[in-house]
Amino acid sequence: MKHKKLLLASPLLFIAMAAQAQEEDSITREIELGALFTSGNTDEETLNFAAALLIDREDWNYGFTLDGLYASSDGEVKGQRIVAVASANYEITDYSFFQSRFSHEDDRFSGFDSQSNLTFSYGREFLRGVENMELTTNTGIGMRYSRLEDGTDREEPILRLAGEYEWTLSDTAVFSQDLSAEAGSNSTIYRSLTGIETQIMENLSLRFSVKVKHQTEVPINRENTDTETAVTFVMTF
Repeated sequence: MKHKKLLLASPLLFIAMAAQAQEEDSITREIELGALFTSGNTDEETLNFAAALLIDREDWNYGFTLDGLYASSDGEVKGQRIVAVASANYEITDYSFFQSRFSHEDDRFSGFDSQSNLTFSYGREFLRGVENMELTTNTGIGMRYSRLEDGTDREEPILRLAGEYEWTLSDTAVFSQDLSAEAGSNSTIYRSLTGIETQIMENLSLRFSVKVKHQTEVPINRENTDTETAVTFVMTF
């Protein structure tokens, strides 16, 4: 029950952070939530959420994201994951920037107690001449810190490559594709996030997304690939 309360309360932390930001900054806040509850022969609960806070302050852009998943069946927890990412971008030119990024993942069923990354990279925007498309790439280096369930700690240098593509299909529909690869000396992690978002109201949208994570080396008796498909409501304010 404590974990469930934490998942429900986490998006509220982003609202509190946004309320404290200065009015002269350009601020974007986003809350995403999807849930499924069944009862009868099988009692199941699935809750997935995401929250984002983006602050644009002169030459600096700050981003904070949080997403999580909680799933249970007949009172037994089947999935529990929280991923937090914080980044700071400094604009070098109109189309390039330097990024520092920290991420922390706590996945109860991955075989790891937690995994964290700290990276520094160079980013660049492409397709600036295309009206309805955006493409941003990042290339950088850093360190990955992993803790196994038995308390063993691992550190390894990594090379991170990432790309974010967005295609505005119409006034109310947007397709997005995010890809990343974090190559380390012990293992490599590949991530993919594919989404289609349709605007329902001025500040409310419906999003269909597919997340895939593949890690080349995982603890024994664990799967290398995790896939998550979700339909969620997104509120922007």
